[in-house]
Amino acid sequence: MTLLEVRIELKKGVADPEGENTKKALELLGFEVRKVRSVKVFEIEVDESDEENALDTGKEMCRKLLANPVIHKYTVEVKRE
Repeated sequence: MTLLEVRIELKKGVADPEGENTKKALELLGFEVRKVRSVKVFEIEVDESDEENALDTGKEMCRKLLANPVIHKYTVEVKRE
């Protein structure tokens, strides 16, 4: 078994309304905030002992379901504790 961390982010130039609304709310609470970006992080356990195969599986998951290649970029890493 291998634990993967998959991080999905919006590409540069793509509007991030969730990040902007969070920034506004933080400022209303009195925090000085320069920028807020929303990011999704998934921890996925795969039945794969070889790390390279596990990474390939994670990338395939991104291509097929987790990320929209038009607006997202993603990274897949093996998570070590």
